[in-house]
Amino acid sequence: MPIVNRVAALSDEMAAWRHDFHENPELLYEVHRTAGIVAEKLREFGCDEVVTGIGRTGVVGVIRGRKSASGKTIGLRADMDALPIMETSGVPYASKVPGKMHACGHDGHTAMLLGAAKYLAETRNFDGTAIMIFQPAEEGGGGGKAMVEDGLMTRWNIQEVYGMHNMPGLPEGHFATTPGAMLASSDNIQITVHGKGGHAGAGPHKSVDSVLIGSQIVNALQSIVARNVDPLKSAVISITQFHSGTAFNIIPEVAELGGTVRTLDPEVRDLVERRIGEVAESVARAYGGSAETKYTRMYPVTMNHAREAGLAADVARDIVGTDRVNDKFIPMMGAEDFSFMLEARPGAMVLVGMGDGNECHHPAYVFNDNILGHGASFWARLVETRMPAG
Repeated sequence: MPIVNRVAALSDEMAAWRHDFHENPELLYEVHRTAGIVAEKLREFGCDEVVTGIGRTGVVGVIRGRKSASGKTIGLRADMDALPIMETSGVPYASKVPGKMHACGHDGHTAMLLGAAKYLAETRNFDGTAIMIFQPAEEGGGGGKAMVEDGLMTRWNIQEVYGMHNMPGLPEGHFATTPGAMLASSDNIQITVHGKGGHAGAGPHKSVDSVLIGSQIVNALQSIVARNVDPLKSAVISITQFHSGTAFNIIPEVAELGGTVRTLDPEVRDLVERRIGEVAESVARAYGGSAETKYTRMYPVTMNHAREAGLAADVARDIVGTDRVNDKFIPMMGAEDFSFMLEARPGAMVLVGMGDGNECHHPAYVFNDNILGHGASFWARLVETRMPAG
């Protein structure tokens, strides 16, 4: 069962929607223009209900099938926000907003789900209810969590939920998923080192050097992954910020470090959080200073449910064939706040291949419009397969 013919006929329309979103990127929860267009399109398509303001600026479209005997309700999620990146792609529809860019393909995700919504609202060849979820603030704002906390799952009695993301490097039109951990948790760390300021040339022996302490902490933190985490499990600790000092001849009293932590296992996450605080404080004490650690949990592990991941893989096979679907995808250390939805309901995250090109979050990233039909067909067939009209 290849790409749905009616969906294929929408390819130019989906591309036009995407290009418009791409030219007008919006960040985090400030997706007012994008959300407004999405809501307008959903009403135009004839959705039975269109609700805005879920999770601040999220949009939900409700499409009821020709039958309702099954009592099933399935949620399909796309994200709408862009990134604070200056675009260098050179495409004719490049961002018109300096310093903002759709560098992760959320414009494509939104266009694909709109295409599926148009098809499903026209055909309604299913028994149950399909919920089109357009989410803000995936890029660090926790929009998925905000929508769940705003009653997304309970208000519409969603029983299963599915997300999809483009994947550069995966062959064009191929699909990938896996049961269990698909993407990593994402946490932030801030370490404040306290020493004793002094003259860097005349009296360094009278000071407690916060820069030296901070440097040693950066090195020591790497021992956590090397010597505390099971080698068969995964963790990343990256210090990406180091701020200290006001002059070349002053030993600063305070140094501030910041970074990110990624894990694929909740127990490893707990271990790493505990050890970061212990290591930072013990190193600081050894040099005569002190360290305070603030560990902020952002996104949990994107944990696919086995049954739903298998069902999603079967639908993908119907569209592109068995040899183009990887149902044992090796987890990645990227993170996704779709994880909050998977904590609330059974479901799965699926990747759709973009082919060769720049990675996501690159200023020259270009979404591949050729996959719009693959993504929209996947959404449409998922609804019709999970809730057959009989």
